[in-house]
Amino acid sequence: MISRSQLYNCSLTPSQVKTLQLFASSPCWRLLSSQLCRLEDHKPCPLCDEAREELEPYKRRFILQEVDITLPENSVWYDKYKYDIPVFHLNGKFLMKHRVDIQKFENHLVKLELQNDGNQ
Repeated sequence: MISRSQLYNCSLTPSQVKTLQLFASSPCWRLLSSQLCRLEDHKPCPLCDEAREELEPYKRRFILQEVDITLPENSVWYDKYKYDIPVFHLNGKFLMKHRVDIQKFENHLVKLELQNDGNQ
C-alpha cells in the first residue's frame, strides 16, 4: 500500500512508482476524484517553492508527487530535466516546465475531472 505521505515526500521505491503508474492508468484510478501531478525538482529550488505555492489553492483536486531528480534512483529524470526544473506531469503526461501556467493547469485539471465524471 502506498501512503499519501509517501507520495508527498517522494519516498517511493522504484517498484512502488511502477505500481502507482500502473494504477494511474487503470480504470480504478478514474473512480478517484484526485489527479496525480508529478513535480520534478531538487533542493534548493526557488522556482519549485514558488510553483508549490501557486498550486496550493488546487491541492484538494490533485495529489502532488515530488521527485527529487538529484537522487540516484531518479537519474533518468535528472538526465532529462536537469536544466528545466520544475517540470510538471499530470496523470503521466508532460504538462509544463520552468513556471506554473495556472490557466493551462486549470484547463487540464478540469478536462480530466470531466472525463472522470463521464466514466463513472
